[in-house]
Amino acid sequence: MAVNKAKVAVGFMVFGVLMVFFGTVLTFVGPIIIDDQVVKNTVIDPNNKMSYTMWKDVPVPFYMSVYFFNVLNPQEILKGEKPMVEQRGPFVYRKYIQKENVTFHSNGTVSYLEYRKFFFEPSMSSGNESEVVTIPNMLVLGAAVMMENLPYAVRLMISATFKTFKEGPFLTKTVGELMWGYDSGLVDFLNKYLPGMLPSTGKFGLFAEFNNSNTGLFTIHTGKDDIRKVHMVDSWNGLTKLSNWKTPQCNMINGTAGQMWPPFMTRESTLPFYSPDACRSLELVYQRDGVMKGIPLYRYVAPKTMFANGSDYEPNEGFCPCRQSGLLNVSSCRHNSPVFISHPHFFNADPVLLDFVNGLKPTEEEHGLFIDIHPLTGVPLNVSIRLQLNLYMKKVSAITETGKISEVVMPMIWFEESGFIDGPILSTFHTNLVVLPQVMEAMQYGFIALGALTILIAALVHHRVKRSRSQVTLSSGEDNPALVSDKERINDAHQETKEKCIRNN
Repeated sequence: MAVNKAKVAVGFMVFGVLMVFFGTVLTFVGPIIIDDQVVKNTVIDPNNKMSYTMWKDVPVPFYMSVYFFNVLNPQEILKGEKPMVEQRGPFVYRKYIQKENVTFHSNGTVSYLEYRKFFFEPSMSSGNESEVVTIPNMLVLGAAVMMENLPYAVRLMISATFKTFKEGPFLTKTVGELMWGYDSGLVDFLNKYLPGMLPSTGKFGLFAEFNNSNTGLFTIHTGKDDIRKVHMVDSWNGLTKLSNWKTPQCNMINGTAGQMWPPFMTRESTLPFYSPDACRSLELVYQRDGVMKGIPLYRYVAPKTMFANGSDYEPNEGFCPCRQSGLLNVSSCRHNSPVFISHPHFFNADPVLLDFVNGLKPTEEEHGLFIDIHPLTGVPLNVSIRLQLNLYMKKVSAITETGKISEVVMPMIWFEESGFIDGPILSTFHTNLVVLPQVMEAMQYGFIALGALTILIAALVHHRVKRSRSQVTLSSGEDNPALVSDKERINDAHQETKEKCIRNN
């Protein structure tokens, strides 16, 4: 019986060693398996239906929320007083994006056109598109700045043209008209006699060229040859660099197209991307760790240097002529119109900009942009890109529409493009990339712990069996009745012999 127990204990010890070995191997093999699955599901490959469809059709709902800066004192502004504005909105639009003309190339890249459409969402908006707001007239005040160096007589003619078409310095229109276009005799005149001067050949609106349009021909890396390059832009509209800016660094097309990034990110990683709307490459930096519905994430935000001028941040000198820090001059890619991009309410900008306009209250929570990334896969979980459109305006002699306007960078609108993973997509993402790795990690340490415990218990059992056998051997001389009888007979024989000796004597 003791022999059987010893054999069983040895068997369990061997089994425990195997479990520890398997768990140890799993600690090395498990991460490799997970990384291999991440690579497989990150590469842009039409044979991988799930990941390819998610990349091509982007099932995550995106929204664009637009806020107008309604001008409260237009007549006073013309007299040189400080502008007063009030924020109106949001006016929310559902954004649908879809890639078309998808073409794969032999060098590990893929080209596509991404089309976007916007549909008004009344239930998510503060009002409807028929709401009326007043903003500066870009056709008048923007053109005035563009023409300020022309001969005086030409400026008089321009002013007379504005009067002929009844174009004033401020527009009071509905949200829908300002967004998607309104009829203008001046616009029709310019498109007929000066084609190419305006961005749109139809109605003039702030977002008229955005709806039912594409963002240009992107060619990006599929990651098939090198997963570190997946989603990185190879060219845009056939260009590998821009010509809008003054330095090679500023003209570089860096990063991705702004939807996904390569996997296996660290806190030292950045999020570079090229934005056709901003006419340049941008880069976000790590701010903090976070969790979204159980999924770990890194939050990336815009550094303060993003829109800094050349004086405050030398690498941005190529984006000048600059004004105060916090403003990006995009006139070079916006038909030379004096348009500037900034963060909403001049967040992270030179405080002096707030002194020129009443009604602005910047906060990071409401006006800072961010992208929450799942670092293992490079997939954005929550996105909020917030930008503001500003018009530089001033008094221009001979163009009477400008009155006595003080020199000011005037906020017109700001918009937020946002989206986050939710529903079945989030559940699948959570299961495959959070739960399964956690289960695998629990298994590997579970095998090691259970194996070690099995070895310990088996060793104790084996030790007890061995000790019991030793005790039996040592005590066998006292406990065996047969041996005791033999000893008594020997003693009796000795006693009998002794007595015979005594009698004989």
